[in-house]
Amino acid sequence: MALILNIDTALDTASVSLAKDGLVLQQAISENQKDHASWLHIAIEELLQKTGHTIKEVEAVAVSIGPGSYTGLRVGLASAKGLCYALNIPLIAINTLTLIAFAAQKEAQSDDLICPMIDARRMEVFTALYNSELQEIESADALLIDENSFAEKLHSKKIIFCGNGSKKLQQIISLPNAIFSGIVAGPADLAQLSYKSFRNKEFVSLAYTDPLYIKEFYSPTTRLV
Repeated sequence: MALILNIDTALDTASVSLAKDGLVLQQAISENQKDHASWLHIAIEELLQKTGHTIKEVEAVAVSIGPGSYTGLRVGLASAKGLCYALNIPLIAINTLTLIAFAAQKEAQSDDLICPMIDARRMEVFTALYNSELQEIESADALLIDENSFAEKLHSKKIIFCGNGSKKLQQIISLPNAIFSGIVAGPADLAQLSYKSFRNKEFVSLAYTDPLYIKEFYSPTTRLV
């Protein structure tokens, strides 16, 4: 029996859930990205009250580690680390692209590829490529997409594109092997992945784990050296 607190503040919509053995007992959602920091700890307290559990019963904390929103990733990981340190329990880090691919996996046939995409502004996306068994074929990277993106692979394989970044690709390619899924990863998906990691003892270091940014943050005030 494993009681796991799951935190996802990587994208526009944030979620937190309390799950036992991979099944969500209670969840909370925030649609306002600017409020994720102030919302998160209140939501956790409410989850515990609604389920009748105490924070000391939580056996691990899982967090969506990125890529995604720079601020959101820092908020989620800092909160997860703080709880794990205070409670002396393990931290589980789930790649956000893997999480999206996992949600789309149920739509894949055995020979299909799965390509989750996270909007990274303009025509850039954070993406990776998985087979139908969720094995990584191409690791997470930032990609500028155009009408020729994935053309070679799409000649021989069907690719399921998913995630909020895939909408940009859908506007510029129309190859028959390109399948665009509107499925959205949610708390139930994160709960299943975190429980699998818990069973396999796939924990990460509190001291040395950083958000998976993929690329450095840039703002108009960033100085070039």
